[in-house]
Amino acid sequence: MWTCPKCQREFKNTNQNHFCVKPKTIDEYISGQSEEIQPVLQKIYETVRNAAPDAEEKISQHIPTFWQKKNIVQFAAHKNHIGFYPGADAVTAFTGPLVDYQTNKGCIHLLYDQVDFELIAEIVRWKVANTTTKLPQIEGN
Repeated sequence: MWTCPKCQREFKNTNQNHFCVKPKTIDEYISGQSEEIQPVLQKIYETVRNAAPDAEEKISQHIPTFWQKKNIVQFAAHKNHIGFYPGADAVTAFTGPLVDYQTNKGCIHLLYDQVDFELIAEIVRWKVANTTTKLPQIEGN
């Protein structure tokens, strides 16, 4: 068992990722992460915010979420990457541009030092435009 030195909660795994205090805002979520990754998370937050200016910001399932008629995207800090969750429809639609990324059912793994902010913005704009319409396939580069 491992005990978090901040909140004293016990976990099965050493240094298990958790929140000592559950964040209520995206800013709280980002400030609760390690100082090394906060700038990357902040830039992702700003990128999504600019690409979806009318989206509602909230914390859902303990992670930053942008909502507009439905869930547009979520993102989360992990030990070695950022999980970017635009949904399976976007991962399928952006198969070409995502060829160099590890993806799985609705998730894109973004390495901390290789985040393509323009691709994130493009995916978010696509999600906003396609919240209620038929979803087109995006051709790869």
